[in-house]
Amino acid sequence: MAILLRESDVEKLATMQMALEAVEEAFRLQGEKKADNTPRRRCSLPDGILHVMSASLPTLGVAGLKSYTSTDVKTAFHVLLYDAQSGRLQAIIEADRLGQMRTGAASGIATKYMARTNAATLGIIGTGFQARAQLEAICAVRPIKTVAAYARNQDNRELFCKEMSAKLGISVEAVPSSEQAVNGMDIVVTATTSKAPVFNGEWLTPGTHVNAIGSNHLRRCEIDVETVRRAACVVVDSVEQSILESGDLASAAEAGAFYWEDAQELGLVVLGEFPGREDEREITLFKSNGVALEDVAFAGRIYQAALKAGAGERLPF
Repeated sequence: MAILLRESDVEKLATMQMALEAVEEAFRLQGEKKADNTPRRRCSLPDGILHVMSASLPTLGVAGLKSYTSTDVKTAFHVLLYDAQSGRLQAIIEADRLGQMRTGAASGIATKYMARTNAATLGIIGTGFQARAQLEAICAVRPIKTVAAYARNQDNRELFCKEMSAKLGISVEAVPSSEQAVNGMDIVVTATTSKAPVFNGEWLTPGTHVNAIGSNHLRRCEIDVETVRRAACVVVDSVEQSILESGDLASAAEAGAFYWEDAQELGLVVLGEFPGREDEREITLFKSNGVALEDVAFAGRIYQAALKAGAGERLPF
């Protein structure tokens, strides 16, 4: 019998450590070619868009899809989880928090393999719902001591800093410009919905690792061509999906600053077949679009935790 897990159930059951372990395992299987991921597809609605993406991880015994609608009213996420062997529906999961955590975890795993081991300062541009999970995940894999946060809305960035300082027990300070969130930082995160680059790549300090996570559309660019040009290593969650969705990399390719054949998937980095960093002074870049194998692997962990806790509503099928 399948179960329904609501956002409140996910909040109680899921942890960032669980998300990090699930996402790392998923990318390892990707590198071993033991996972199948289908890029996001979009269909137009009268007042919005329907998005659907799917993946199977037979080694983990799960397959599934995430679907969501984005309209002017709201964005609603759901994951359908199936048993990979029998094809039986196991769970329907409300997936807003799930998606936030798995996106943060993807950056956490990229940071684990690509940032300098002693990275202690982090700059983040964007202080919305995704930014919180970014900090939590990165602080779990690196000894972050200080964070500089910038967002256009001063009230939002100050509230974000207050909340995250209390949650993480480190100094999270609001800064008045994106340059101050980038210059001199060991790690930089962009977590915005901007259609135009939010910082100048010339501001990056040698040795910085960049996680660009906000843009997943060809008409959006959070990072500029110079950032991609300066990156010694460009890693993506899926090359196939990046070609369809990454405006950041597409713009750099059009400018002759990047070649798609140079992009490497995170699975190969986790597997050790491609180095995430070869030099302390290299600038490294992880371009995250968000792939279904992250959702499905994490959903599988949440489902198992729900069974153990007796959580969720039983469905009549």
